[in-house]
Amino acid sequence: MAIAKAEVFVTSPGRNFVVLRITTDDGIVGLGDATLNGKELVTAEYLKSIAPFLIGKNEDNIEDIWQYLYKGAYWRRGPVTMASISAVDVALWDIKAKKAGVPLYDLLGGASRRGLLVYAHASGVDYPSLYDSIDGYLDKGFKAVRVQFALPGIPSTYGVAASANAKTGKGESSRYDFEPARRSQVPVEEVWDAQTYMTTLPKVFENVRNKYGDQLLLLHDAHHRMSPNQAAAFAKRIEPYNLFWLEDCTPAEENPNYLRVVREHTTTPLAIGETINSYTDYLQLIRENLIDYVRSAVTHTGGITHMKKIMSYAEFYGIKSGFHGPTDISPVGQAANFQLDMAIPNFGIQEVMQYTPQTLDVFHTSFTLEDGYVHLDAKKPGLGVDFDEKEAAKYPYQPAPLPVDRLLDGTMHEW
Repeated sequence: MAIAKAEVFVTSPGRNFVVLRITTDDGIVGLGDATLNGKELVTAEYLKSIAPFLIGKNEDNIEDIWQYLYKGAYWRRGPVTMASISAVDVALWDIKAKKAGVPLYDLLGGASRRGLLVYAHASGVDYPSLYDSIDGYLDKGFKAVRVQFALPGIPSTYGVAASANAKTGKGESSRYDFEPARRSQVPVEEVWDAQTYMTTLPKVFENVRNKYGDQLLLLHDAHHRMSPNQAAAFAKRIEPYNLFWLEDCTPAEENPNYLRVVREHTTTPLAIGETINSYTDYLQLIRENLIDYVRSAVTHTGGITHMKKIMSYAEFYGIKSGFHGPTDISPVGQAANFQLDMAIPNFGIQEVMQYTPQTLDVFHTSFTLEDGYVHLDAKKPGLGVDFDEKEAAKYPYQPAPLPVDRLLDGTMHEW
């Protein structure tokens, strides 16, 4: 029993993805995802540099290999290191579950639920387009939607499908593969104004609640763009609309104490962690109950091994999961989210987006979406995803750096 090969693939079937494929000496294959949006070639090179370290190691010793890659890296933590470790870790779990002939969640304690509650991305540049987007998801059975809305006078607003910097398919007002990065060598520069945002969005939530009632679960992503005081005022202002969560209201990864200001002023639930990738960054957030939902992705946070430990710690503080899961991680990474979601007791909700048909030609998935829940195939061992190397080769890497943000006066701001 030993690892015989560790191969790295970069493919771009609509989005750039980094795939690790580990093969054992008896021919069992495991897949991992190291996609880091806008920095895919960096993680690919990191993976290639550590791939020789894996050859000859016993693939069953997942914890030891994780510790080897983490403690053996003098430059620890950070998104590149942790995404690369995640790819190895998830591939090894995929192999172990395939050897056992069971879905991966069976090795994590078995299923804790029948399906995974998911939320979709609804958005609009005006109320008719927003309602059309929400209606499209309700027609498909979704019970939860993230609501984003264009800001008056701002040409491109994060998360809005029809804004200037969103990539949409023809006729897809309610379904889109939103990619804030454009195909270019340099980042697009966008504009942000907090005052416009803080006066516009509460009215949006009020109108959505009035139209759809209290049963629809509403979420919103502020994308780190408010100061602690602004975030506190905004979260307080939207309390009457009973959001499921307010995500990334302020850059808490830079200073967890920012969230203390927000907590002192509002009961709106807070989701944090899309850019957090280590348990050490979560310790204060969890221990002091500064968050309600953990938002990291398995892909960016050291894999199944690491995320399970974070969620076990969070369980003792009543904190649930809400793993990052849009199309800036591959179907392999999303499958890793799903497998862990199925097993942990403190699951909250799972983000989903629709992949392009080209992506699903490269990655063959086995999960289904029905009535607002994702269901995994209990007869499919491992992650439940297969990778078509020949199809992937049809889609070479394309530079797509993430945008940057400036205030109205030109000052650089959080993106």
